[in-house]
Amino acid sequence: MDKAKCITLDYYDFGPDVVAFSSTRHGGCSKGHYGSFNINRYCGDDETCIRKNLEALCSILGISNDRLLMPHQVHETKVAQIDETLLSHPEGQRREALEGYDALMTNLKGVCVGVSTADCIPILLYDKPNHAVCAIHAGWRGTVKRIVERAIEAMKENYGTQPQQLVAQIGPGIHLDSFEVGDEVYEAFVQEGFDMSTISRKFPTGDGMGEKWHIDLPECNRLQLVASGLLSQNIKVSPVCTFLQANDYFSARRLGINSGRIFTGIMMNIGAKANGSPRQRIPDRVL
Repeated sequence: MDKAKCITLDYYDFGPDVVAFSSTRHGGCSKGHYGSFNINRYCGDDETCIRKNLEALCSILGISNDRLLMPHQVHETKVAQIDETLLSHPEGQRREALEGYDALMTNLKGVCVGVSTADCIPILLYDKPNHAVCAIHAGWRGTVKRIVERAIEAMKENYGTQPQQLVAQIGPGIHLDSFEVGDEVYEAFVQEGFDMSTISRKFPTGDGMGEKWHIDLPECNRLQLVASGLLSQNIKVSPVCTFLQANDYFSARRLGINSGRIFTGIMMNIGAKANGSPRQRIPDRVL
């Protein structure tokens, strides 16, 4: 069987002009905690498996390997613009150019931009009037630093984006019940002025010895989207908690950091859904 047809993706509905998805753990050739579908080169997986998985995904999307872009993320707030000049560089130079970025945006058709996560929150943005897309990696550090707001500002500056016309998808990540944090993480959000009553809650610890703070990263990023001008009805939130569903999605808290990563990507004007193996869609979380 063609490996490209074995890969299982969760697709998001941005309309007929866009393909948007998150990968699952199923359908690739990686082994162990990287099993089986991983295309991230920065988590210790075998390079041969990574390349085979990448080629299979690009076959589904109907693009060449050099048209799928992913940065080496560092939990900061830099946003890279993908243009034809960058794409014209050899592979090594493209990788070097995307070192240290946590969001990618482009207005090029047939170019898939995406981010890697394994409990962190991926966010996809689509600006239909101005024909632009963006993929954002928001771990707790990036969330505190408001990377979503910075990415939207970058789209406004480069593409003339009007936030009220954006459509957003928050992808699979760790959810409130599972995301226990130390007091220092809680205080980092407090210091940056977040309304903790809306994004945090104390839960009993597993050992029964007290309570610990938990933070709702998907909700925190949803609120940043709204604060940036997006309409609530244009924001969808995946119900998938990676920690609780680690058999289907990578979770660093469950599997360790030496494990695979989910790839969440978006691409304009390539209608290749029928070539993949989509999972049955779970309804987005009701807000």
